[in-house]
Amino acid sequence: MSDPITVMKALRRPRLLISAARFGLGDYRRDRDLRRLVKTPRLPMPDQALSALLEQEERLEETRRAGDAGYSIARHVEVLIAMMAEARLLPQGPRPQT
Repeated sequence: MSDPITVMKALRRPRLLISAARFGLGDYRRDRDLRRLVKTPRLPMPDQALSALLEQEERLEETRRAGDAGYSIARHVEVLIAMMAEARLLPQGPRPQT
């Protein structure tokens, strides 16, 4: 898999989804929300969490685009919030050029 930050920068999602996620960032609590989203007993490192969240988000996006009745916009926003928050926890340094 490519660098998670590079993958996130390439995502193109509806503006309303992104705005809702940004709005919810302030309420994100890693120990509570991430554990529920990734369903693991221990919290993963931010890079591992981000990879798992990217996979979930990709499935949610496919469901949204297909117009599936099982799509949950609330779940999609929760995953986007977690992705944004986990990306902020990654070390800030030069990123490899692709």
